[in-house]
Amino acid sequence: MDPATLRERAVHALRYSFLGDSLSMPVHWYYSVADIYKAFEGGVTKLESAPTLHPSSIMSLHSTAHGGREGTEGGTTEIVGDVILKGKRQYWGVANMHYHQGMKAGENTLNLQCARLVLREVAQGPYNPDTFLADYVAYMTADPPAYHDTYAESFHRGFFDNMQGGKDLHECGAATHDTASIGGLATIAPLALPSLLRGMSVVDVQRVCRTHLHLTHPSDTLYSVCDDYVSLISELLHIEEGIDPSTIVEAYLLSASPTATPAEWMKSAKDTEVVGGVYSPACYISDSWPSTLYLAYKYLHSTGPDSVKQGLLANANVGGDNCHRGAVLGVILGLCTVDTEADTLYSGLVEHDAIEKEIQTAIE
Repeated sequence: MDPATLRERAVHALRYSFLGDSLSMPVHWYYSVADIYKAFEGGVTKLESAPTLHPSSIMSLHSTAHGGREGTEGGTTEIVGDVILKGKRQYWGVANMHYHQGMKAGENTLNLQCARLVLREVAQGPYNPDTFLADYVAYMTADPPAYHDTYAESFHRGFFDNMQGGKDLHECGAATHDTASIGGLATIAPLALPSLLRGMSVVDVQRVCRTHLHLTHPSDTLYSVCDDYVSLISELLHIEEGIDPSTIVEAYLLSASPTATPAEWMKSAKDTEVVGGVYSPACYISDSWPSTLYLAYKYLHSTGPDSVKQGLLANANVGGDNCHRGAVLGVILGLCTVDTEADTLYSGLVEHDAIEKEIQTAIE
């Protein structure tokens, strides 16, 4: 296949990954769809800033000393404020505080900022876990912070709790109740796509991605889904002209959820009846992976010129862990479809110029 075509597909996949995250950011972890439409008339339709208050936030219940929630086992060091998220501790422990307090329209959440670390690394050559760990630690512990986000998922807090306890950095990944979550896949495409474009076999890319995932998300369940995600990325990247990509996505959905009826859902169900009805909109990979595949399947069927935009907005407006679903959904849609309206939205990202340069450099 023409290398230019492969490269264009990879560029759009990565662009739409950042866009999917940013579109969802203002309503990230909203678990009542009605609250989304109350905060934004007509739902999210464009890049928006984060509201000050969050009606279903449980950020106040999350531990600032370790992964998981308050009352669970962990270290005694105050990770949030002292080690990472410096200057952000004041936002924790407050009821109904938005997870992404103060973030402006077009900004990306912390996990997508970490995806940029991977892009910058692979631009320099083959992925090296030691290099990633050094960059990750330096980035997360910067003072003042190098990022605007006010929330760090359980895996970040657990990692730095283990680091403060003296563990080897390669073994600081913490296993908590939500280790097997869609957020773990946010940094995979920036590693997988450049590796595939450089001629690495799918099996070798899966191995490298598992190694990378182990550093922050030690979970056999998530490793298995990661293998499927890398395989899907490769199939869509190399898909021949005339083949319907939705049939490929459907096969992965049925493998992940054998009782799924995507064609019937698409005819008669609202998105919220599938994501929020059949599947939980939460982060747990058992539901978030098939949810993402369903949305990809549905919006790949759309013949409209703005099918990517509509798919990413639909993902935002069903709530839950829509940022990380959106990052993965954007990759899948971007490998198959170019959407000029989505490209226009992408150009509105706050760090668009830097992100675009990182994408272009990583896949050269």
